Amino acid sequence: MKLPSYVIGQWHEGSSDGVEVLNAVTGDPICEVNSDGIDFAAVLRHGREVGGTALRGMTFHERAAALKNMAKHLMAKKEDFYALSAKTGATRADGWVDIEGGIGTVFTYASLVTREMPNDVVMVEGDVERLSKNGSFLGRHILTSKPGVSVHINAFNFPCWGMLEKIAPSLAAGVPVIVKPATPTAYVTEAMVREMIAGDFFPEGAIQLICGSVGDLLDHVVEQDVVTFTGSASTGRKLRSHPNVIANSVPFTMEADSLNCALLGNSVEAGDPEFDLFIKEVAREMTVKAGQKCTAIRRIIVPAGQLSAVSEALQARLEKIVVGDPEAEGVRMGPLVGRDQARDVRANVERLAGECSIVYGGGEVSLTGADGNSGAFFPPTLLHCDAPFSKTLVHEVEAFGPVSTLIPYDSLDDAIAIARLGKGSLVGSLFTYDDQEARQVILGTAPWHGRMLIINRDCAAESTGHGSPLAQLVHGGPGRAGGGEELGGMRAVKHYMQRTALQGSPTTLMAITSEYHPGAVEYSDPIHPFKKHFEDLRVGETLLTHRRTVTEADIVNFGCISGDHFYAHFDEIAAKDSFFGKRVAHGYFVISAAAGMFVDPSPGPVIANYGLENLRFIEPVAPGDTIRSKLTVKKKIKKAPRGEEKPNGVVVWAIEVTNQANEPVAVYDILTLVERRDA
Repeated sequence: MKLPSYVIGQWHEGSSDGVEVLNAVTGDPICEVNSDGIDFAAVLRHGREVGGTALRGMTFHERAAALKNMAKHLMAKKEDFYALSAKTGATRADGWVDIEGGIGTVFTYASLVTREMPNDVVMVEGDVERLSKNGSFLGRHILTSKPGVSVHINAFNFPCWGMLEKIAPSLAAGVPVIVKPATPTAYVTEAMVREMIAGDFFPEGAIQLICGSVGDLLDHVVEQDVVTFTGSASTGRKLRSHPNVIANSVPFTMEADSLNCALLGNSVEAGDPEFDLFIKEVAREMTVKAGQKCTAIRRIIVPAGQLSAVSEALQARLEKIVVGDPEAEGVRMGPLVGRDQARDVRANVERLAGECSIVYGGGEVSLTGADGNSGAFFPPTLLHCDAPFSKTLVHEVEAFGPVSTLIPYDSLDDAIAIARLGKGSLVGSLFTYDDQEARQVILGTAPWHGRMLIINRDCAAESTGHGSPLAQLVHGGPGRAGGGEELGGMRAVKHYMQRTALQGSPTTLMAITSEYHPGAVEYSDPIHPFKKHFEDLRVGETLLTHRRTVTEADIVNFGCISGDHFYAHFDEIAAKDSFFGKRVAHGYFVISAAAGMFVDPSPGPVIANYGLENLRFIEPVAPGDTIRSKLTVKKKIKKAPRGEEKPNGVVVWAIEVTNQANEPVAVYDILTLVERRDA
C-alpha cells in the first residue's frame, strides 16, 4: 500500500516505489512512503492563498471552536489510532500519551484561546504606552496572523502528539499548516489527518500533509512562513542552515533530542519517599515508549554513597518489566520503532561501553508474544560511568532507546557541574525534600534546561512526571536541545503571529484595535448603556454620572457592614501620623459608591457582573470630598452560547472615579455579561 499525502485539496500517491515501513512487532510490511510528483512550491501557495486567506477571515474564537470540534471527533476515533499505534511498538499506556495526550493538548488550546484572546482577528498586547505629555500620541503593541504557512517536520516517536501540539497553536493563530511526519510512523499521522480532512473542521488549505521527503520545499519558504523541527540535532542543524531559510530570516524552531538527567539530592537516603519516587520515575522513563522519548532520562546523577542502593533498586524494578508484543497481556514495554533504530541503539550502547560498564541488560531479552528475530526489540539497559569528568561520552552520545547511565557525584557542586555537561537539555528532574538543596541545584542548572521538575513526597501524587510536556508550560531547551520553545500557553500561539508596535492618536488606535484608549473620542446618548444589548454598544461609549459627597456616616456605616475598622478610617489621631495625614474612606467603599452611581437599577440586558480587573487607588478620599464616575465601553467579546443560556457577550468597561478637583482617585475595569439579540 502506498501511503498518500494530502496536498492542494486532494490525496496524492507517490509516482514510484517508496520507502517500505514495517510493523515494529512482527516485521511485516505496512506501507510504502513516497512524495514523488508533488509540486512543493504549489503546496506552499495553496496554503498561503487558499487556506491562509480563509483562516485569517475567522476570529480567534471561531478557530478555537473548530479546534474543539476537531478534538471531539478525533477522540471518538481514538481506538482506530490505538490499533495503528500498536504496530509502532507502543503499548496502550504509550499510545495514551501520544493519542489522548495529543488530543487533550488541542482541547487545552481551544479553551486557552477562548479564555485569553479576543473574538477578533487582531490581538492587543500589553498596556498603553503614553508617548506624549498631553496623551494625544500613544503606543500599543498588536499581534496579527502571519500570511504564510507553518511547516512542521516531526519525529517518529510521537506521530499524533508531535503533530497536534504544533498545529493547534498555529491554526489558532490563523496560520495554515503543512505536516511532514517521520516516515517510520507516518501511517499513524496519516490516519489522524484523514479524519481531520473528512470532518471539514477548517477551510480547505488550512491543513496539508506530506508523507515522504519535503523535496525542495525549503527552497520556496518566505519571510512570512515558519518552520518547526523535532528530531536529531544533526538533521536540525542542517535544515536550520538551509540557504533560503537564512536568506529570508524564516523563523525556525528546533526541538532536538537531549541528554536529560534526573538528580537524586545529597540529602536523600535509601528508604526515604524521595528515594523510592526517584527509582520509580527513572525506570518509567527508561521503558515508556521503549525509551524513545526526547525527554527520556539518559543520565542518572546520584550521590556516590547511594550508588549501590540506587543500582540495586533500579535493576530490581527493571527485572519486573515484561517486554514483548504491546497487545499481549502483561506486556509493559514494546519494541523500538524499527530494526534500523534497534541497530543504532545497540551501536551507541557499544560506544558508551567503551567508557562505561554495563550493569544490566544490553544483550538478549526474553519476549512475551513476539519473535525477537522479526521485531525491533532491545532490552532495558543500565550503564555506569565512574569518572564523569574524564570519561565524557556519557555527555555526548545518546542511545535513543531504553538506555540510561548511572553517574555518581561527591558534592552538590559536582552534581550541578555534571548536569551542565549535557550542554543543554529539554528537561531535568530533582528529587529532594530539602528546599535549600533544591534552590542550590535549580539555580545552578536552570540555564542549561528548558524545564525542571522538583519532586518530593508533597507533590508526587499529582505530578505529571519527568517526561510529560504540558500545553501550559514551554517545551524546548538551550544548546544541544535546539534552542527553541514550543507550547507554553499563549507563547505558542504568538510564535505564529507578528508583533507590531503602533504609534498614533488614541482615537485611531481605538479604531484599529477595537479597544478604548484614554483620550480617544467618546460617545454618549440619552439611553443608559446598561439598557443596551451587546450589539448596540459601541467601543468608546461613555456615561458620566452624577456626583456624591462622601460623609462621616458613609465611612462608619461601611466599616460596620464590612467589619473593616482599620485605623486610617476610624482613628483620628493615628490617621494624622499615617501616610495619608488624615482619616480617609475605605477604597472599597469608593468603588461600591461608584457602582451605585453608574448602575441602572431596573431590569435590562445586563445579566451579571463578571469580574473586576486592574484596580488601582490613585488618591485618598476623605470625608467631605465629592466623587464622580465615568463608565466607558473599553472592549467587547462575543461569546459562543452554552447550553440553554441566552446569547451574550462580555463587555469590559473602563471605570474612572474622580474627586472634586477632577483628579482620578480610582481606576479599574469591570466585566459584565450582556445579552445579545442574535442567536
